[in-house]
Amino acid sequence: MSAAKNIGGPTVRDDVRPAFTGVDDVWSRLKQTGYLADDATSTTAFLADRLGKPLLVEGPAGVGKTELARALAQATGSELVRLQCYEGIDEARALYEWNHAKQILAIQAAGHRDWDATKGDIFSEEFLLARPLLTAISRTEPTVLLIDEIDKADVDIEGLLLEVLSDFAITIPEMGTVTAVRRPIVLLTSNANRELSEALKRRCLYLYIDFPDAQLEREILASRVPELPARLAEEIVRIVGVLRTLDIKKKPSVAETIDWGNTLLAMTAGADVASGRIDDSLVARTLGVVLKHRPDVKTALRELKLGDR
Repeated sequence: MSAAKNIGGPTVRDDVRPAFTGVDDVWSRLKQTGYLADDATSTTAFLADRLGKPLLVEGPAGVGKTELARALAQATGSELVRLQCYEGIDEARALYEWNHAKQILAIQAAGHRDWDATKGDIFSEEFLLARPLLTAISRTEPTVLLIDEIDKADVDIEGLLLEVLSDFAITIPEMGTVTAVRRPIVLLTSNANRELSEALKRRCLYLYIDFPDAQLEREILASRVPELPARLAEEIVRIVGVLRTLDIKKKPSVAETIDWGNTLLAMTAGADVASGRIDDSLVARTLGVVLKHRPDVKTALRELKLGDR
């Protein structure tokens, strides 16, 4: 942890260093990475960068929330540091923990040394295991911190984030406070499985990403599967749009639309696909690319009148 030398000593934080010159610059540089952003996404990402505020991105699973963080990291030449949240995640996994085995060995090696002297040695950077939040705060190079699926974590974990997101600092009782010398761009994602605290929301800008409209999804598909004929891409997007209106457990994500495009392109290799028509049997046989639950597949077969094949 290269910047951990700042622990316990005077730290001068740099001003926020904007990575983008404007909203158009965000859109253009994200596009170069393959991420096609709408106006709201480009604008909010620009403001998060310019104001130095975390960005809370909410929306259904599979609409590109995590991919936005990856694209921002690539567009700004930053390292992506990811904290994947889950039920039961605690401070040791999010912030830091001590290497207890190494500390015990150091105590044994110290013999009968004075405890105060020994304590000063074992509670030092050498014995500190930095987890994603401390890693991101400590870095002096450009960094994008992704706190992914925050809604899956227990409410208590939000309290741990407040100091980080307010002051870009982490207090380690045995050593002092680590304060960022270069603020990371911070994205939190949520599938809205639970309501987040108002205290956390106040510290963030907010962006809701929904499934793209048909035109944008066709553009995404054309960007990711350029060999796919336009009419076939249009038909894929149309069918995926219908699937998302059904009462199913997991609606197809944009990534699954892309996977289906690659699948159908491979399945129809050498055939005349310029017409854009997809044979019903081919749709039925490949539904498992876009739907991942058996009841969802059965619902789609029934509603699309494809028969249970």
